[in-house]
Amino acid sequence: MFSSVLIANRGEIACRIIRTARRLGMRTIAVHSDADADALFVRDADEAYAIGPAPARESYLVGSRILEVARDAGADCIHPGYGFLSENAEFAEACAKAGVTFVGPPPSAIRAMGLKDAAKTLVERARVPVVPGYHGHKQDPAFLRERAANIGFPVLIKAVAGGGGKGMRRVDRLIDFEEALLGAQREAANAFGDPRVLVEKYVRSPRHVEMQVFADRHGNVVHLFERDCSLQRRHQKVLEEAPAPGMTAEVRAAMGQAAVDAARAVGYVGAGTVEFIADGSNGLTADSFFFMEMNTRLQVEHPVTEAITGLDLVELQFRVAAGERLPFAQGDLAIQGHAVEARLYAEDPERGFLPSTGRLWALRFPEESDRLRIDTGVAEGDEVSPFYDPMIAKVIAHGDTRAQALDRLADALARTVVAGPRSNVAFLEALCRAPEFRAGRFDTGFIDRNLEALGATARPFPAAAAAAGALALVGQAVRRSIAAAAVASGGAPSPWDAADGFQLSGERQIGLPLLIEGERLDAVLGWDAEGPSVELPGHAVPPGSHELDIVETEDGLIVLDHGRQTHVRLFDALDMSFDEADAGGVVKAPMHGKVVALFVTEGETVEKGQKLAIVEAMKMEHALVAPRAGVVTEIAVEAGQQTPEGARLIVIGDPD
Repeated sequence: MFSSVLIANRGEIACRIIRTARRLGMRTIAVHSDADADALFVRDADEAYAIGPAPARESYLVGSRILEVARDAGADCIHPGYGFLSENAEFAEACAKAGVTFVGPPPSAIRAMGLKDAAKTLVERARVPVVPGYHGHKQDPAFLRERAANIGFPVLIKAVAGGGGKGMRRVDRLIDFEEALLGAQREAANAFGDPRVLVEKYVRSPRHVEMQVFADRHGNVVHLFERDCSLQRRHQKVLEEAPAPGMTAEVRAAMGQAAVDAARAVGYVGAGTVEFIADGSNGLTADSFFFMEMNTRLQVEHPVTEAITGLDLVELQFRVAAGERLPFAQGDLAIQGHAVEARLYAEDPERGFLPSTGRLWALRFPEESDRLRIDTGVAEGDEVSPFYDPMIAKVIAHGDTRAQALDRLADALARTVVAGPRSNVAFLEALCRAPEFRAGRFDTGFIDRNLEALGATARPFPAAAAAAGALALVGQAVRRSIAAAAVASGGAPSPWDAADGFQLSGERQIGLPLLIEGERLDAVLGWDAEGPSVELPGHAVPPGSHELDIVETEDGLIVLDHGRQTHVRLFDALDMSFDEADAGGVVKAPMHGKVVALFVTEGETVEKGQKLAIVEAMKMEHALVAPRAGVVTEIAVEAGQQTPEGARLIVIGDPD
């Protein structure tokens, strides 16, 4: 076994690798960008070394710099986690040349499975079923358009070097193909440095089911059962579970054998995942699943496999990389209960899941147990950076049955407190409780079809939370006033310190100017025999209230109601920006990101809803559209420019 490991990654996966490595007695070495200098994984590691500026291309993706640190720190091996260099064959080769073990598959296997088109050709030879489509090398737009028409719509355009939904577009009509192709190619080039795509038939009622495989250097290959990853949004997994609902022993055996055959076909070693798309319209059957791709690394969702098998997959990675044999055969493995994982992200479901950044004013999870696990890479007080994936944590629940696991996960999410960056915690809880999902009636389109029911559409702010925030602000002001008076009087009590709103002429009412979720509102604060109360003109405050979490920030309060955040602060006229006075035609950056494309010029006439620009943030592209019809009077940004959240980008004026 190794005595030391350098973790060539960051965030929650770095923390997770450190945990296992330390249990195995290994010295842990972290590398970090300037943005991560104070990150949790850096604090957790035995040693930590800076490797460059915040952008990943200048730090986490610079393999030569990481190898320099490995040499200087005396690392026995490098664990790449997932993402970054984990599927980079050149880096794996460089590790071997430098005399440090790469904890992953051989470079030949990474190359064979790294390009989706070549991978499909390879597994076809091993008699693994693949989705019908064009997986060749020709990239001429007219040729690809013709092939798509021959395949029949809907089709999927997918980056050949892709993963995680980047460089992927569903196209339902021939007329939309060219624009979708250009978008997929641009996103693929930005994410992977390779714009090539393939085109394949879109499977209706698709279920995304993947098989965890493991292989050692002695020819042993097994699967560790399946995971269902069908709950997705924009082709990004949201909630994963094991085993797959509706899976039969016959289908599991067929899919498991196909996964093992695919791994053997490339001489695989270590942990890998073979992903299948299944037509779920008539349930899972042995003849209705197709190979999609193989991820030659550990997966984000590996904890659910660990929960149902009792294995530590990172420990197995280390042991296999050290040359040990797998300590079990296929027949030794069995499924224990059911496990579900939710990906807790810093994003705003009510604003199209836009990434959210900033300080975590509060971050609290329920206590972990043998049935509840929290994998996180941040702590209360940390910053969610705009430079990387916006994951806050993975919450994993295990139960004897699927219903029990979902109940346990929903309860854990209900008790999770996130304040600062917006989060999807309330959305995840709603998913766990969704009747159709719990009944097993779902596919990869489930979330998109149920956004409103899941609370993922724009809604008015909750009046109860706003009222609670207003009362808390008043209480905060009263406490400060009393404290100041006490200091002024030397601590002597005074009858004027009373904060009960008493006056001789009946009920007392005062106006309270507020900003609630950025909306200007004059609340009415009153006192009677029952105590203080708040009225919000135009909003019905429900009688009574359940307990809400209230978190103080530097400029107000955040009120949390079942994970949903409501920002409340006192209105100060001096804080008002003149840009806000007439913002109807001002297009601002919805998040910190990079402007990758501009589609209009100054003086151009545009229609309401017309695409103006694309901003890339946290690995995804977001289209900006015209909020009104008019003329472009100002473009304050250039393509390729980084821009902070809220920055003024484009102004649409009145038509001539």
